[in-house]
Amino acid sequence: MLLRFVLPFLAAFGPLWVRATDLNIYAAASLSDALKEIARTYEPAGGDKLVFNLAASSALALQIKNGAPADVFFSADEPKMDDLAKGGFLADDTRRTLLSNTLVIVVNATEGANVSAPADLAAPAIRRLALAETTTVPAGVYAKAWLEKSGLWEKVTARVVPTENVRACLAAVEAGNADAGIVYKTDALISKIVKIAYEVPAASGPKISYPLAVLKDAKHAEAARKFAAYLAGPEAGAVFRKFGFLPAP
Repeated sequence: MLLRFVLPFLAAFGPLWVRATDLNIYAAASLSDALKEIARTYEPAGGDKLVFNLAASSALALQIKNGAPADVFFSADEPKMDDLAKGGFLADDTRRTLLSNTLVIVVNATEGANVSAPADLAAPAIRRLALAETTTVPAGVYAKAWLEKSGLWEKVTARVVPTENVRACLAAVEAGNADAGIVYKTDALISKIVKIAYEVPAASGPKISYPLAVLKDAKHAEAARKFAAYLAGPEAGAVFRKFGFLPAP
């Protein structure tokens, strides 16, 4: 008797249950605000819940290589994605480069050092320069490459305060724990506590790119591909532009 009532109930509501998927999105910390806004539109429309793991791309790639259950990886540089591709971690034909960015020098908005040009980073007033970790974290790698190209790295290296990721770098400047920092422009734009002292021209700065891919062992491969396609579409693109991201080079 009970089964006669349960089966119609499952028939009516079962499809909703099937659609509800917890999709694990591993994404660079600099994408945090844009992705959270995208989720507020995507989740009600698509039925899938987006579970974000937001950190340095280097840390996320290492987690994936160690078996973390990622469905989608959205990196802040190509080398991290290249490494996963060489290891056979990416689903075929899902990798695409979606976005770009630029670097800026930031100082505290109220008590910041007087910086108006790159050379000012070598001035005595800059005792502590916050950078994301410069050997593995994309924001730090990009910043070091630009400083080297500008002939400033040897002059400032003793002052560098390494941080876990670009958001930690921003936080160090906000808190006054660093006199200046180098972050993505998109990160600077979300803070009311720092100001942009200098924007690195895209033509002379590093070529920043954000590749996206579905993982080969994604638990929810179909849902992952659907979300990846959405991120490459016009609605998500409008959100990325709102937060200051540039189209892929």
